[in-house]
Amino acid sequence: MFDIRPVSHARDAAIQHAIDTKTKPRGALGAIEALAAQIARIQDTLTPRLDRCRLVIFAGDHGIAAEGVSAYPQEVTRQMLANFLAGGAAANVFARVNGVDLHVVDAGVAGAAVQAPGLTSRRIAAGTRNSAVEAAMTLEQFEAALGSGRKIGADISAEAAAFGEMGIANTSSASLIVHKLTGIGLDALVGGGTGLDAVGLARKQAVLARAAARTPVRLDARGALREYGGFEVVMMVGALIGAAQAGTGVLVDGFIASAAALAAVELAPPLREYLIFAHRSAEPGHRVVLEALAARPVLDLEMRLGEGTGALLVWPILKSAAAMLSDMATFETAGVSGAGE
Repeated sequence: MFDIRPVSHARDAAIQHAIDTKTKPRGALGAIEALAAQIARIQDTLTPRLDRCRLVIFAGDHGIAAEGVSAYPQEVTRQMLANFLAGGAAANVFARVNGVDLHVVDAGVAGAAVQAPGLTSRRIAAGTRNSAVEAAMTLEQFEAALGSGRKIGADISAEAAAFGEMGIANTSSASLIVHKLTGIGLDALVGGGTGLDAVGLARKQAVLARAAARTPVRLDARGALREYGGFEVVMMVGALIGAAQAGTGVLVDGFIASAAALAAVELAPPLREYLIFAHRSAEPGHRVVLEALAARPVLDLEMRLGEGTGALLVWPILKSAAAMLSDMATFETAGVSGAGE
C-alpha cells in the first residue's frame, strides 16, 4: 500500500571494501563502520553526505490521561508546546548546539487551537478520546493524522530526519500499541513514564490492563493505532513512511518513537532499513521494542525524555560516520602500508 523503494544492497561489497581500506585496522571504528554502511546504502553511494537534519516534534493529548496514568497534568502538553516555541526545552538546546532545524506541529493538543509564530497546525481534534473505555480515534481521524504525517515526512528537505513527540500519557499509548502488536505482556512494557511512584505505577498498570481488555489480544497496526494511539503518534507513523518514500534516513528516538516505528514497519516493511535507532531509553518497554525490531541503538544514556533528544545527540555521530566513508584516506591514497604489507 505504501510505495517505499527498498534499500539497495547492490553496492554492499564495494561499501565494505571502501571501509576496510581506510587508514585503520579492519573494524577499528566499530559501530561507526556499520552506521557508515547503512547511510551509504540509503543514499546508494560510496560517498554519502549528511549536512542537514530536521527534527519535527509532534504534540498531542490523550483522553486516557483522565485516568491518572501520568505524574503530570494534561495541561503540561500545551505548556511544553509553548516552551518549544520559545526555544527553552531540552530539544531546542540540543538542536541548537548540533545545528539541527527544529519544527513543532500541533497534532491535537487539548483546548482551543494554538496560534503562534513558528507552529505548524495539523490538529485533528482537541486530544483523543479515552482509550480505556473506547477507541482513541475514529477511522477518519486516523486516516487524516496518517496522511498529514506522510506529507510532513515527504517534504523534509534534508539528508536525515528525526521525529520527536510531546503528549502527557503517551507512554501509556505506546505500551498499549506495542502490547497489541506483539502480544508481549503489559507488565514487561509499562514503566513510570514521567516519574510515577509505586502507587502511581500500579494505578497505571491497572488502567492499561482495563484498556487492553476492550479489544482482541492482537491487533494489526491500523487497529492498534486507532484504538490506542495519539494523534501525535499516528502522525509520526505517517512521517516515518513519508520520509522513507522520499529516500530520507530517519533517526528514531526513544520509546514512543520506536513504538511508532514498530507500527510503521508493519505497514511498510521496506521502511526498516531507513531507520537508525538513536538510543536505548530507560523505559522498560523500549528494550522490548528494540528487540522486536532487531535494532541496535547507538547510545544508552539512561534517558527517558522523548522530544527527539536522543536522536539529536546521535546526529553528530551519524555525520561523522558518513564523513569517515567519504573523506578518510585509504592506505593507497595516503601511502600508508596496510596489514600484511
